[in-house]
Amino acid sequence: MTDTGNPLHALVAPGSATPAIGASNALTARLIEDLGFGAVYVTGAGVANTYLGVPDIGLVSLTELAEHVRAITESVSLPVIVDADTGFGNALGVRRTVRMLERAGAAAIQIEDQESPKRCGHFDGQTVISRSEMVQKIRAAVDTRAGDLLLIARTDAINAVGFDDAIERAHAYREAGADVVFVEGPADRAQLETVPGLLPGVPLVANLVEGGRTPIVDRAELARMGYGIALFANVALQASLHGMREALTLLRDTGDMSRVRDVVLPWAERQRLVGKPEFDEAERRYAAGR
Repeated sequence: MTDTGNPLHALVAPGSATPAIGASNALTARLIEDLGFGAVYVTGAGVANTYLGVPDIGLVSLTELAEHVRAITESVSLPVIVDADTGFGNALGVRRTVRMLERAGAAAIQIEDQESPKRCGHFDGQTVISRSEMVQKIRAAVDTRAGDLLLIARTDAINAVGFDDAIERAHAYREAGADVVFVEGPADRAQLETVPGLLPGVPLVANLVEGGRTPIVDRAELARMGYGIALFANVALQASLHGMREALTLLRDTGDMSRVRDVVLPWAERQRLVGKPEFDEAERRYAAGR
């Protein structure tokens, strides 16, 4: 695909290990941008957990996901990568998915080769569709995109059928037109290190999940290995849950709001993150009679 301005082209280059930080809502995306990160990743697990209160097992609809993506892309200037699960159907479903998410502002869309309903890549029990069926989904996505949208093809074959099959699929998905390849779930450091050598020159994603099946290594190591994206899909969500639990436990046990003050974000900082000063200025500018 020709680079026509999508900033992700440079960010995903092999060896960059660009951090893509997971967000399930616009406010989290605002914080990610405010802290100087370069890309937002709309996490399917995060949307399922926070919006529906359910696990990542394919229960979020395309329409619900697109609404979240639109809210996030309108709130930040960062490129937004969208986890589109299995693409919401067969190749024809993928065409609709690409159209909707591209119109919602996605800079990249990720689809995976699991059977539907999918499971989180760090759960047990994944099953995958045939390699040929996934290739057709990728071709449909490539043919459908209207702009410089990047396509990330993910394979969950390591856990489902084995490492060698996952690498063969990765090559096939790249040949079918995927811009970036995501070999999910390396079971140990040896597998994590081996993947880039077997896919030379291919932009790759490494997914680091606290408590997941892949060993945790730092970004410098991922860059040395040759990964283009270091995906931290769950850090913000898990940290926010930890913080909420700490604050609410203090409130429950003491009934004293002053005891909670030290573990919550200050009011003024919260208003800054949601852009209230800018809204106040606009309100003054357009006030009646001025």
